[in-house]
Amino acid sequence: MPTLDWIGKSAVVNHHREVPYHLLKCDREFSEGDPGSGNLLVQGDNLVALKALLPYYAGKVKCIYIDPPYNTGNEGWIYNDAVNSPEMRKWLTKVVGKEGEDLTRHDKWLCMMYPRLALLKEFLSDDGAIFVSIDDNEVHHLRAMMNEVFGARNFVATVIWQKVYSPKNSAGHLSEDHDFIMIHAKHADVWRPNLVSRT
Repeated sequence: MPTLDWIGKSAVVNHHREVPYHLLKCDREFSEGDPGSGNLLVQGDNLVALKALLPYYAGKVKCIYIDPPYNTGNEGWIYNDAVNSPEMRKWLTKVVGKEGEDLTRHDKWLCMMYPRLALLKEFLSDDGAIFVSIDDNEVHHLRAMMNEVFGARNFVATVIWQKVYSPKNSAGHLSEDHDFIMIHAKHADVWRPNLVSRT
């Protein structure tokens, strides 16, 4: 099977195992509703948060949907979409080491995504699936990485969804009107979609 390689890969492939477990602490000042409801809002680095939630939800989640940075290079948007924040640079230097200083934005994105996807796989139940929103910038890298993490045999589909309904006047070449949702199952032979009736 073909594999995807990038600068820093060897440092992050097992990084999700090295992230320490820690307890989640309830902040009463920000708490609302019934404490026994099971609802949680977790603030912090998502890699650390996932590792803290893993003991409670490993193998129990049927549906995961994530909307990671699309890595467009746009740093002036609502959030830094270039995977170039000071926190990410600090993490890359710590985990990847000296070569982390010379990574392209695609290397950085792959280094950021791989350990998170590896942890998310551990959350999925046997009949679970993960749905990942992405655009043209990283869809090809995401497919190869998810095939590696979840297994190519567990690829379900790439769903295309239309995000705009008229051409953009600002388009440099062609006006992109759709994004993608990449779907992989924990076990494609077990997973079945829960379809909504046509109306």
